[in-house]
Amino acid sequence: MQAARGQFEVMRKREPIAEVIDADETPPDLAARLRLIEQARQFSIDELGLPDNGSYRSFADLERDYALWNVVAAPELSLEPKQWCYPIVGCVSYRGYFSEARAERLGLELGQDGYDVLVGGVAAYSTLGRFDDPILNTMMHWDDVDLVAVMFHELAHQVVYIKDDSGFNESFATAVEEFGIERWLQQRGEPAQVKQYYERRGLQRKLMQLVAAARDDLEVIYESSASDQVQRLQKQERLQELSVEALGAYSGAQRVAPGWWRDDLNNARLASMTLYHGLLPAFRALLEQCAGDLQCFYTEADAIAELDRDARDARLATL
Repeated sequence: MQAARGQFEVMRKREPIAEVIDADETPPDLAARLRLIEQARQFSIDELGLPDNGSYRSFADLERDYALWNVVAAPELSLEPKQWCYPIVGCVSYRGYFSEARAERLGLELGQDGYDVLVGGVAAYSTLGRFDDPILNTMMHWDDVDLVAVMFHELAHQVVYIKDDSGFNESFATAVEEFGIERWLQQRGEPAQVKQYYERRGLQRKLMQLVAAARDDLEVIYESSASDQVQRLQKQERLQELSVEALGAYSGAQRVAPGWWRDDLNNARLASMTLYHGLLPAFRALLEQCAGDLQCFYTEADAIAELDRDARDARLATL
């Protein structure tokens, strides 16, 4: 019921982007960014083969900082995230609330039950094409590149989506986001932006390699015969090591590291990051096998999605 009410509020506040741009009360900077969105939306159709429908043709001001808040939880000594199951979308590794207080309450309850917990605000989400998703005011605090990239990401969910496999879905959408924004910037002839994007992508890859190595070590710890107390100590030591490594990577890239790299690393945080990037190397390889042809990429990804879970995992591992 809370999800239905929250979604209804989003749809009720939609206004066509063209009307928002033309309105006298619209600030010039907002109008300029919405024009950029119109251009990127057409690019997503013409150049990326993403759906030509009513999604991201409207704007909604929710008058808050986030569209919703997600709760991710994993056992104290496991990297396997807790699953929640819903109609239509199937089982996913997070639970969303349109109320921050309710999300925090669930997070507190799960923490009391012994879970590692992450509660985080979400600026954008996809209804998988079942509604005409609007651009939200919560997305407007991003720079232009991130704003366009997230729109590509959310549209990708309308191309390929599997019930009960959050890791596949998010990594696929992140791959579309990645090559989509690269082509967008190249077409616009913005070499400085392209350079910055490549630098940021390089940092992201380095961080995910560090996370993957930490996950491997933690899995060995959690599967060992050591006592829970010993595993807890080893876990904290490895997370501290990851924190130092990640902060060092940011220092070398001359970017400011988010505060949670220092204070909030836990199993839920690692599980959340892996959802979006864990299978990204496989999808990059798939696009390379298709020689950059996007229709080939979508067709091959859809064929993998049709496999049963074991066969799908094996195919992605091969890639």
